[in-house]
Amino acid sequence: MIAALYVMPGGPYYGLAEVQPWGLPERDAREYAGPWPVVAHPPCERWGRYWSGGPSAKVRRKKGDDGGCFLAALLAVRRWGGVLEHPEASWAWRFHGLVCPPRSGGWVAAGDGIGWTCCVEQGHYGHRARKATWLYAAHVDLPSLKWGSSGRRARLDDGFHSAAALRRAVKTGICQSLSHRQRSATPPAFRDTLLGIARTARLAEAA
Repeated sequence: MIAALYVMPGGPYYGLAEVQPWGLPERDAREYAGPWPVVAHPPCERWGRYWSGGPSAKVRRKKGDDGGCFLAALLAVRRWGGVLEHPEASWAWRFHGLVCPPRSGGWVAAGDGIGWTCCVEQGHYGHRARKATWLYAAHVDLPSLKWGSSGRRARLDDGFHSAAALRRAVKTGICQSLSHRQRSATPPAFRDTLLGIARTARLAEAA
């Protein structure tokens, strides 16, 4: 059995044999106490490039204010084994003392004496955008993933923030923006890759 933490309700982790999804509002993944390995997708809104909500935000936000979700996910991976994913350049890595992996790919020691980290684009696994993603894994076998640029051209952010950005997008062909659900969705092939990593967890070492 694999516990899928902080996943989209009714999303790609639902309806799978031997996968227990923890999707809000059904279950609070911060309360997960084992005993199975995990695949964790903690919320990233307060850790990404637009953590403040942008210039039009009506509510003042605090960087990293995710209610302890990332820390709980990190501790679950360290305790039970498995893998955690977050957007590339997530501030959560620096905040929790983790090494930022190279964009070119490959697993590197995460700097905490426990886990490993890498950068991989979900575009290699069926996402319509490149969606560069950082992984943190512990107590598992580390597979060789599809490293480097996937060449996908859809945009992950909402709209264009300047006329210059729009001109660059038109010139390069990167003109298609995705909806929030499309951005957030995990492609089935990438989901299966993460589940495959978690299935190799050595619980005796994680205990």
